[in-house]
Amino acid sequence: MTTTFRLNAVVLDTLEGPVRYAFPADLTILAGPTGVGKTTLLEAIKYGFGGDGVLAPVITESVTDISLDVTIGDARYLLVRSTDANKRRNVRVTDLRTRERLPDHSTDLDQSPSLNTLLMGALGLSDHMRAAARTSASTNAGSRISFADIFSFMYVAQSDMNRDIARSQDSYLESKRKTVFELLFMLTNERILSLRSDVNRLNAEVAAAQNETETIRSFLRTTNTKGKQEALEAFGDATNAQIAAEAQLKVLRAAINPVTDRETQVMRDLLTDAERRLADARAAVASLTRQRRELISERRRVEADLARLDRMRDAGDRIANIEFVTCPRCLQSLTARPVPNGACRVCLQHDPVTGGHDDDQYEQRQLTEQLREMDAQLKVLDSQLTIVNEAIADREALIKNLTIEIENRTSERVTPRLQAYTDASNKLANARARQRELATVLRQWDRVDDLAAAEDDLRAKRDRARAELTRLEADLDRRRREILDELNTEFGRVIRSIGVPSIKTATIHPTSYLPVLNGKPFHRASKGGGIITATQIAYWTSILYVVVSRGDTRFPSFLLIDSPRMALNAATDISTALYRRLANIAGALPGKLQLIVADNQLPDTVQRDFAEIDFDYDHPTVSTIHHPGPSAVETIYENDEE
Repeated sequence: MTTTFRLNAVVLDTLEGPVRYAFPADLTILAGPTGVGKTTLLEAIKYGFGGDGVLAPVITESVTDISLDVTIGDARYLLVRSTDANKRRNVRVTDLRTRERLPDHSTDLDQSPSLNTLLMGALGLSDHMRAAARTSASTNAGSRISFADIFSFMYVAQSDMNRDIARSQDSYLESKRKTVFELLFMLTNERILSLRSDVNRLNAEVAAAQNETETIRSFLRTTNTKGKQEALEAFGDATNAQIAAEAQLKVLRAAINPVTDRETQVMRDLLTDAERRLADARAAVASLTRQRRELISERRRVEADLARLDRMRDAGDRIANIEFVTCPRCLQSLTARPVPNGACRVCLQHDPVTGGHDDDQYEQRQLTEQLREMDAQLKVLDSQLTIVNEAIADREALIKNLTIEIENRTSERVTPRLQAYTDASNKLANARARQRELATVLRQWDRVDDLAAAEDDLRAKRDRARAELTRLEADLDRRRREILDELNTEFGRVIRSIGVPSIKTATIHPTSYLPVLNGKPFHRASKGGGIITATQIAYWTSILYVVVSRGDTRFPSFLLIDSPRMALNAATDISTALYRRLANIAGALPGKLQLIVADNQLPDTVQRDFAEIDFDYDHPTVSTIHHPGPSAVETIYENDEE
């Protein structure tokens, strides 16, 4: 049942042609001095699987595509990923068993189709699982488990070789690392992970419900109601107060309505009539005033027309008295010629001008008559205005007197009842306002009840999920103990066979699943890179041995190791023991696992019973691109092998 995982070949498509490396053997060693590109090749493999591999300049500048021929379980795929920044998010996928070109798969987890979904599915794993925190009060549903998390258990990078194991020093990844370990060893499953996420999510929902309930309770404390029952009683009191006020108002209305007599009613009728007549008189004044204003305006227009006629007549008289001595057209003298009597000096025609004025011309008579009529109308209007104004004054006085008389007759009988009516109305308004306020309070108490019920329901769901989670985890306790016992046995044996200095006891921690050396976590037991490196090899090969020998896990039978001799320096015995261990595990389990190791050089005493690919500066890993030489190379990791 252990998942088969083999890297069959890697192809680097360069500007000068393709470079291909095949890995048919169970153990393949990539050997060569620092700077020839071994780490470059391993990081390109990580990149080809959709990861964030650290690409060397030779890859970004000279390689267009990275192709991986990989077998995962029953599937075999060709994955082709471009190094172009605009194309790197998509991976071209071909199913090599059916020879079918599949749709391009995205490296984005949320983009469909996703490369992560494809690879996780080939491993027999769901791509929707989450690694939730394990503390009982946690509210974090956990981050999503991806193929990149699985690959961290399959690739020991050069940067981690003598420092860390599976990025265990990154505390924020601790929960995910342990979850992935358990998932691969089938110490957990999708149902358990889902329940763990559900428990944390329910923790968050319970906390939110508690916070909302407390907020509402804090508000209710300001309403001076200690509980829902007290609010109900207060609402009942307000309802009773409303009923009493309404009954009192009904009685007062019945008592006030008949409080009147015949004389008072007559006065009220007279008052109403006087007010109506006053309004009519004021309307008449407004109308007469408007008519008078329009008449005065028209009279001014007629006076202007008479003045115009007078100016015309005066002008004619002035011109008639002028005796021309020169022709106004040709300027010839008119005094030297004889002029008949009664003729015009200029045109010699009959002169109709006489010395008198015709005051009885028709137009002037008409305008003068209009002025007389208008003056008469103004007098009539002024007379009417005087009469109406006097009527207004009389009616205003009448209204004032009637009002005073009515008030005097009704004040002693109606006013006390009106005051009582006002008091009853205020009580009714207060009772209704109190009811509205208490209705809001009761709704809040209902909300509290609903939240409390929802909170209880959430707690019940959480408790059921916890109970099921505990039961499912308990069902796996026996398997957990068996696997840990086997890992401890194999790990201790390998540490002893390698001969790691100063290490007397070596075990696997039962909850962190990390090496414990001399009773201490591995990173505290020694600061020496050589011991950490030896522990790395012993740890990962022990895991692979148990995985393959048991055959009932999902752990991929694949390991990519970069530069195990980097921190060993002159420790030849340990180096030899490490490579003997790698060769032995590959030979003991032929065809069941694959190891690919990159290193500077192999110990002379190591038997070459494995595949070896040698590199040098004339034949670097990217062989189609000229190598600049050891003095010009820039390693991917500062102070590291590559």
